[in-house]
Amino acid sequence: MPVRIANNGKIWQRYDTTTRLRLWGGWLGGTVITLICWQLIANRTRWEFAADAPRQLAIFLQRVFPPDWSYINQLWQPLWDTLTIATLGTLLAVIVALPLSFLAARNTTPHPVIRYLTLLIIVVSRSVNSLIWALIIVAITGPGVLAGIIAIALRSIGFIGKLAFESVEETSREPVEAITATGASRLQVLSYSILPQVMPSFAGISIFRWDINIREATVIGLVGAGGIGLNLNATVNLLRWDQAGMIFVVIFGLVLISEAISARVRQAII
Repeated sequence: MPVRIANNGKIWQRYDTTTRLRLWGGWLGGTVITLICWQLIANRTRWEFAADAPRQLAIFLQRVFPPDWSYINQLWQPLWDTLTIATLGTLLAVIVALPLSFLAARNTTPHPVIRYLTLLIIVVSRSVNSLIWALIIVAITGPGVLAGIIAIALRSIGFIGKLAFESVEETSREPVEAITATGASRLQVLSYSILPQVMPSFAGISIFRWDINIREATVIGLVGAGGIGLNLNATVNLLRWDQAGMIFVVIFGLVLISEAISARVRQAII
């Protein structure tokens, strides 16, 4: 129900007939769409397979555990490659996204056309998943760590640029006006009034993206973009589930460590 403030108190009043009809129409439309979607999914689902899923899960867990701990000696290099892909990919994205964020922000862009072109780059980068970027780059450069670095960077540019240019647009006007009043140039205003305001936020965004890229770098190896994903793909193809279980354990540990590091760094910066 809507609330109207009168005489320093809240007065509850009923919706009018038109509003109530719209609300009921919205709920009814949502229910109908949900039922239609459920029907489409149900018609395309093999329910005998779904019913057998618990037994298949139990069989899978029996194959994976206990993991083959001796296999860990072959995972140190792929693990290092995964960290390299995530770190260098994030660094490359930061280098590109920082100037793009100023070109995309309303209060710092030199021209509206440049802003729209920059926003297009950011949207394209964010619209394509890292795995798709990896498929494209592997087809161009061949498999390997370089393809993974470029794929992670292309995906991260849009993420970092989006959050960074929004941070630029939210900067306070007072420091800008103060620096401008001294006769500073546009570049000086940008360097001494806007950049100091956004750098903590930009650093936090970059660390957060690096944490995400650690996870994504473990996946893009499935399509040949380097890292521990290559080993996971090979063990699954060979049905070496005990080795795959060891890879799962290593990935889980890597994610936990990266989460702890990124949380500490963001806390120190912000």
